[in-house]
Amino acid sequence: ISYLDAAIVPKAFRQKIRPLGKAEMSRVPVFGFIYRNAIVTVDRSSPENRANSVRVLKSLIGKGISVLVFPEGTFNMGTTPLKEFYDGAFRVAIETRTPLKPVLFLDAYRRMPHESLFRLNPGTCRILYLDEIPVQGYSPEQVTRLKQEVYEIMEKKLVEYQASWPGS
Repeated sequence: ISYLDAAIVPKAFRQKIRPLGKAEMSRVPVFGFIYRNAIVTVDRSSPENRANSVRVLKSLIGKGISVLVFPEGTFNMGTTPLKEFYDGAFRVAIETRTPLKPVLFLDAYRRMPHESLFRLNPGTCRILYLDEIPVQGYSPEQVTRLKQEVYEIMEKKLVEYQASWPGS
């Protein structure tokens, strides 16, 4: 929900991780070089490109490297705590039998709204690590059910902890 998310990630995780990010960001001068080498990129313009990203994610998981996915896929510009999730992360979790570990950045939007790269507000950035969600018992046909359950858990906690988003 904020450009600050990328700066919070290294402080939030003390283990090997590889975030999933938009391929378009790799074209930004200088930043793009760093981005390409740190992020698993996804180019949603074609099924082949999306399938390649899924193969890379599965390979990383197979090596014991955690994958960080922002399931909304972009900034939430609506008035609800979350926008609709994409299926990809949930499908990969079910197929690899990898539990989900939702993490919420509660104040990133309050500190640095996505509307401006140059508007930064002082204060604490709280991080909430939610309970692990096992995927055993889910089949690939139940991606929508898993996605909805995770959405509801995350939305409830965002409201409970008075997180910030454009409509809050």
